[in-house]
Amino acid sequence: MPIKIPRHLPARSDLEAEGVSIITEDMAHRQDIRPMRIALLNLMPVKIRTEREFARLLGSTPLQVELTLLTTASYQGSNTSQDHMLAFYKTFEQVKDQYFDGLVITGAPIETMQFEDVTYWRELLEILDWTQTNVLKTFDICWGAQAALYHFHGVPKHELKRKQFGIFEHSVVKRHAELLRGFDDTFRVPVSRHTENHETDLPLASRLEMLAKSDEAGPCLIDDPDHRHTYMFNHVEYETNNLKFEYDRDIERNEPIHVPEHYYPGDDPSRQPINTWRASAHLLFANWLNLVYQNTPYELKDLQPSPAYLAKRCDQK
Repeated sequence: MPIKIPRHLPARSDLEAEGVSIITEDMAHRQDIRPMRIALLNLMPVKIRTEREFARLLGSTPLQVELTLLTTASYQGSNTSQDHMLAFYKTFEQVKDQYFDGLVITGAPIETMQFEDVTYWRELLEILDWTQTNVLKTFDICWGAQAALYHFHGVPKHELKRKQFGIFEHSVVKRHAELLRGFDDTFRVPVSRHTENHETDLPLASRLEMLAKSDEAGPCLIDDPDHRHTYMFNHVEYETNNLKFEYDRDIERNEPIHVPEHYYPGDDPSRQPINTWRASAHLLFANWLNLVYQNTPYELKDLQPSPAYLAKRCDQK
């Protein structure tokens, strides 16, 4: 699938070298189709790497995707140059009157903070509520998933005694779920977090559906049809060396960290890790994009609010 990204975005050359199909503005206009408008709310500190990770996954289907990069206005990180942010990113204020087929909200390294103490929490709540009227489907990752699940359903996160860190096997719970079409019975996903969600905290009255989970790492993938959100609590998008980078960084800082589990061959950090999750990551995003494509109106302005939004309005009357 060709993905349309800015010509000078640093991720572009890396993706082209990998063989990911990149489409230019001229080529996009020549195709007699409407590109799917997908936004990426990038809350990760190393933004350029995260752009590349998600652009790679969003470009893995036969559908044309136009990627819009979003950032928070209420918090400016220091790991990415302001020149890069000004050149490629928009704030919520700049797009709030627009409609999108899909939105991806990334994780953020702030898990041990209370949600309400996060600098951009109020802005994120505004964005989450906006998804109920202006976005067809939203894919939340790691902390982004915890935040959305907390906002919509009041589900808390729980701090772990030791960081959940490594590559963990997960089992498919809903075998016929469209998001997991083509998946094996088990699949591996990178996990890197200090908190977790408990399945027992999910409200019984909701239509939340557990799609995949792990005996070691807990819930992995939950679908929320009423709010049109999908919650992925782990880092399916991670590149091969991300956990190595995190491990080496914490060792250098003398921070408490253990060797990531099931990651290095023989659990030996001197050996090069092997990627065992790439195929399932691409398949998951291809399935998600396919669901977006099947359900989106041709004219995005005709997008209907989510079932949860409509139900709330009825209750208020």
